[in-house]
Amino acid sequence: MNQKFPGVYMVDGQIATENSVPGYRVYDEKLLKQQNREYRLWDPFRSKLAAAILKGLRTLPINRDSNVLYLGASTGTTASHIADITKRYVYCVEVSQRMMRELLPVCRNKNNMLPILGDAKHPESYAPMIGPVDVVYQDVAQKNQAEILLRNMDYYKAKYALLSIKARSISSVKDPRQVFREELGLLRQRYDVVETIDLKPYDKDHVMASVRARK
Repeated sequence: MNQKFPGVYMVDGQIATENSVPGYRVYDEKLLKQQNREYRLWDPFRSKLAAAILKGLRTLPINRDSNVLYLGASTGTTASHIADITKRYVYCVEVSQRMMRELLPVCRNKNNMLPILGDAKHPESYAPMIGPVDVVYQDVAQKNQAEILLRNMDYYKAKYALLSIKARSISSVKDPRQVFREELGLLRQRYDVVETIDLKPYDKDHVMASVRARK
């Protein structure tokens, strides 16, 4: 087992995180035990961050000391792996009540995951429930994805972000490459785009953008 990033490990060509709640599975992922520690295999077909790491993501801004604002937490698959990596908080914002019902039991088991029913377009609406934010992780299916990220980074003064750009959620008729250029162009007006990763074959018409505040 080799460490890829702090808290992220490579196991026979697959990635894993050390399980912060031994014995607990979030989405029927495989558990491995080595040297009295338990690891959760991280499925790249179920997690865009896992896909980005396997596709060659060079830097991961999330570490054990990161407070993470997760926009579009859904049922908690990726958020639960982030909660393994960081020993601080993962603020899980989700707009769908149906998804929130599935997210809640995950948050009860992973006690550094805090569920928040809210709309990522309005960062001020959930500010009373959130402390300091180091990293914004966004995976939403709304049209103005770059704008939503910028609003949250500006509001919470986050230094880093990871944005999953879903081209077909923005436009079903534009060439995805044009959509990516436009969204990344908006980000570059105010932040540095450190790298972009095409998520094929794990996710079609998706890229992961790593963003950093300018010094």
